[in-house]
Amino acid sequence: MGAWRNGSGRLTVGSGGPEGGAADGVDGPGSVPLEIAASYGARRRGLLGRTGIEGALLITPCNSVHTFRMRFPIDVAYLDKELTVIDVHTLKPGRLPLPRLRARHVLEAEAGAMARWGLRPGARVDVTTA
Repeated sequence: MGAWRNGSGRLTVGSGGPEGGAADGVDGPGSVPLEIAASYGARRRGLLGRTGIEGALLITPCNSVHTFRMRFPIDVAYLDKELTVIDVHTLKPGRLPLPRLRARHVLEAEAGAMARWGLRPGARVDVTTA
């Protein structure tokens, strides 16, 4: 994808990893709502101040996040420049994980969502913008 912009879209979890994977999304299998945070302000704000999220938030460019002042636990997936998952973690509020040097994008969702979608290291995601 070329230049990223703030907005919305759809996230599709493709195959990869040991058993592949596909999402069970809102609009049918494999697709979930996506918010894109590409500007400095949108990346900085992220999920702060929210009580939840429908779908996922893609933060780009990004290789590190924190959960200080977060109100709920989140799943975090680190993606490389090809949108392949490098690592997936569940973080409680008030945590600061180590940055992933190969990561170019971070995907955030409510805790447990990525496991339901089959998102794991090696899986590839596709992003379509609205």
